[in-house]
Amino acid sequence: MTRVLLLGATGFLGKHVHDVLGRQPGIDVVTVARSALSESPGHVPFDLGLADVGALRGLITAAAPDVVINCVGAVGGSMTQLAESNVELPARLVRALLECPTPPRLVHLGSAAEYGRVEIGVPVTEETATAPVGAYGLSKLAGTRAIGIGRAAGLNTVVLRVFNPIGPGSPATGLAGRVAAEIVRARREHDEIRLGPLDVVRDFVDARDVARAVSAAALSTVDEEILNVGSGIGTPAAGLVAELTRIAGHSGPVSEQGRGSERSADVPWQRADLSVIERSLGWRPEHDLTDSLTAQWREVACHA
Repeated sequence: MTRVLLLGATGFLGKHVHDVLGRQPGIDVVTVARSALSESPGHVPFDLGLADVGALRGLITAAAPDVVINCVGAVGGSMTQLAESNVELPARLVRALLECPTPPRLVHLGSAAEYGRVEIGVPVTEETATAPVGAYGLSKLAGTRAIGIGRAAGLNTVVLRVFNPIGPGSPATGLAGRVAAEIVRARREHDEIRLGPLDVVRDFVDARDVARAVSAAALSTVDEEILNVGSGIGTPAAGLVAELTRIAGHSGPVSEQGRGSERSADVPWQRADLSVIERSLGWRPEHDLTDSLTAQWREVACHA
């Protein structure tokens, strides 16, 4: 039996990771989040944002996991909120693990935003220089570097740099979730869909595939420091919008207004190179864009 301590189990990606782990035999999952999680018999209500190093060490010691997975992260908000979730928590987690007599493996979710602006047409590898252009990317890179310090001190760690996750449960902080919300609003108000600029190209990866990658990394003995998790396909943002509106059966106009997301500013193109994760974990995405958006819209339509 392998015990996994899953931090941030109620978030978008955390829920999918919990679902994947729960379907695997021989895995005992202890979930941790501020709110309750009725579907997890081993859930620990715990405010990770307020926990100091001693409290985190106590949490880890009590759970006695073989692996800790950190799915906690903020994608927006103030600089203070980004720093607390994306920088300070990983740093405290590293310190807590270093104080454990036998530290478990640590799997941490990073972001493609850490790479920032890259050369158009050249897939992003794990060796691509990091040059984040916004507060979110900067905070995620700082968190990854905190994990790197722990690794240099002897921890068994891996950071998964997730590109643009979509699929069931997509929050409105991402393009797919925002488009779905706009379709619902536009229909209700007999209005056009209003979005920011759609001229960027992104690597959209299904959250269920991300969860499979996290599970594989958690249960693996490979020693890669960084792994890219994406679809390996560059999709224009306008193409995602067109496909989701087609799936939803919505034919109304789409208006591009304003500058768009700060997280997308100044990064016109990104696509992941999956060679390393494919070689080390045998992982490839199973869901294409249509699969992801169909599953997402089916869920939205049930609650609209």
